Amino acid sequence: MVKVISISDEAYNELRKIDEEKSFSEIVIEIVREKKKKTLRELAGSWSKEDADRIKKELYDERKIPSRRFK
Repeated sequence: MVKVISISDEAYNELRKIDEEKSFSEIVIEIVREKKKKTLRELAGSWSKEDADRIKKELYDERKIPSRRFK
């Protein structure tokens, strides 16, 4: 289904600069999908300290790096 939207001349020009071979729909979908990705900063605090320490230890063990106390 196609929807008609209005955008400013500035928005139109910026979209056109991104990639002239892609449709505006393709460009908008890429931008929205990229925006949905979580950054590491956004994930900070998602785990308890105990979970974070356990995961770090598992990573160190898996990579055979000597374990150390995590701050």
